[in-house]
Amino acid sequence: MINKKIDHIAIAVKNLDDSGRLFKKLLNTEPSKTETIESEKVKVQFFETNNSKIELLEGIGEDSSVTKFIKKRGEGIHHIAFEVEDIYKEIERLKQLGFKTISESISMGANNKLISFLHPKETNGVLIEICQKKLNGI
Repeated sequence: MINKKIDHIAIAVKNLDDSGRLFKKLLNTEPSKTETIESEKVKVQFFETNNSKIELLEGIGEDSSVTKFIKKRGEGIHHIAFEVEDIYKEIERLKQLGFKTISESISMGANNKLISFLHPKETNGVLIEICQKKLNGI
């Protein structure tokens, strides 16, 4: 079952440095983390809020899904992420209910989390990320 907590809201941006400066001013705080996830072809920067995070996403290269998203829709909200206790059970539950995932496999995302995305055609046009803190031994 999905926790009631939203883990983060991701915003696709053209330039992580420029957008990072903007959100630093807006939220009056420094970013908590910046990292590159080669497997997802993105650079990310997180800003902590009281009970969630804002994740800025910049695509790496023309074949990045974030770069393609920006070309098609422009900068803006890319996805909403919900954290779960057991991503494998949750994805199986959702598939049994008829939801489709973008990829058949669960992958490693930012902040050392396991991730999977539900197809936006299944979720009113909103890309939904299901994530779980990676446990030792998984």
